[in-house]
Amino acid sequence: MARKGKNRSRRKAWNKDKLVSHVLGIFSNNPRKNLNYKQVSKMLDIKEEVQRQLVVQVLAELKNAGQLEEPQTGKYTFKERAGYTVGKIDMTQYGYGFLVTEEAGGEDVFIPRNLLHTALDGDLVKVYVYPSRKRTNRNEGEVIQIIERARENFVGIVEISDQFAFLITDDKKMPYDLFIPLDKLNGAKEGDKAIARITDWPRKVKNPFAEIIEVLGRPGENEVEMHSILAEFNLPWRFPEDVSAAAENISEKITKEDYQDRRDFRSIPTFTIDPKDANDFDDALSMRYLENGNLEVGIHIADVTHYVETKTIIEEEAYDRATSVYLVDRVVPMLPERLSNFICSLRPDEEKLCFSAVFELNNNADVLSEWIGRTVIKSQRRFTYEEAQEIIEGSQGDMKDEILTLNKLAQTLRNRRFEHGAIAFDRVEVKFNLDEKGNPISVYFKEMKESNQLVEEFMLLANRRVSEFVNRGCKFVQDAPKTSSPGKEK
Repeated sequence: MARKGKNRSRRKAWNKDKLVSHVLGIFSNNPRKNLNYKQVSKMLDIKEEVQRQLVVQVLAELKNAGQLEEPQTGKYTFKERAGYTVGKIDMTQYGYGFLVTEEAGGEDVFIPRNLLHTALDGDLVKVYVYPSRKRTNRNEGEVIQIIERARENFVGIVEISDQFAFLITDDKKMPYDLFIPLDKLNGAKEGDKAIARITDWPRKVKNPFAEIIEVLGRPGENEVEMHSILAEFNLPWRFPEDVSAAAENISEKITKEDYQDRRDFRSIPTFTIDPKDANDFDDALSMRYLENGNLEVGIHIADVTHYVETKTIIEEEAYDRATSVYLVDRVVPMLPERLSNFICSLRPDEEKLCFSAVFELNNNADVLSEWIGRTVIKSQRRFTYEEAQEIIEGSQGDMKDEILTLNKLAQTLRNRRFEHGAIAFDRVEVKFNLDEKGNPISVYFKEMKESNQLVEEFMLLANRRVSEFVNRGCKFVQDAPKTSSPGKEK
């Protein structure tokens, strides 16, 4: 005869931390209920007296921590959260919004349209959070103060009447049209796409007052639409005049003093590989054989810091932009074109100042020695990815030996990475062929091939070794050695 209870499933054993989490979950899912320890225990299927007493202890501790209330002796409820909090508005296209904040229990706070009080998407605001309401069972709030506007400029279509005008905004999260007095149109005509800036918004007025600050042109034209997209995402397509002027005053000439503290790579075979439509070439590879049979590989990055000094208007503008932005038919650069496309672009047959990571490698791509510091280089060839790929696949071409040798090393490095658990982020990228007016005429898929991987692997090698170098507390070499390589050239 089977022992009584043998087939009965064993009840869950609770530890205190797990129990706290589950008890809070019960109350947060039932914020309007008053529950005692017996009801909580039943919900958790706890029947053993020892475990039930642990529930009693947890309830008392959660009350002392301010997470539960005890409106009646022995009965607990979820503590209503009310008071002031700060966060950013996430607006919906329907006009209401949510306060995104780490406070208020980690939950977003719902704000009805009539309680936003001119707050817009992305604004940093102070909100009064009301207790949860029975009908909604969620935190609701009211904007008390707008601390910082996320934006003041909006893009849209101008509509003009006899007495006034409006800018009908493109932004789906902007539920209001902008009221434009006729004397603030600044040349804008009916149907123009333009940029307007909010100038005033009295509390009891439905629509904000604004003025046209720039007329983009007629909707549908490529340049107009591209500038519209840039303005919509607050991406400046041109530099302030003082920043451009400062860049024009930077000399491209390399002085004797510039050469003194740099390792000279001008005679070493060096090349760049970039997309065919690239205008700035900010990294290069060099390679040569050493007498001991090993290879010296240099990864060179344009030394922007030589030209852009700290606390200058160029650096401040670059800091605000953070990065270059690539669109279908153009690049919005972080630095003025004189720097990004000329002085700091590693163009062929031009001497350029760089920061470099130089490695001595054997045929198995093992790093035998390294040097990191400032250099001067001279690229002999600018390759597109397609040109380099043709050489890899067997065609004849310039610097064939260098391309094939570096590609072999790159594939060895790549295979080793994956053996050690690296994740492959390769993906098929959609690209467009454009006509002379920038209109798309066809689409194609751009695949990552070995020419792309060649550049990628050596950049990853340089990034990893430089990170280790800095982590060890090392300093970049300031004085260039008499020789330009860890070994002797073959």
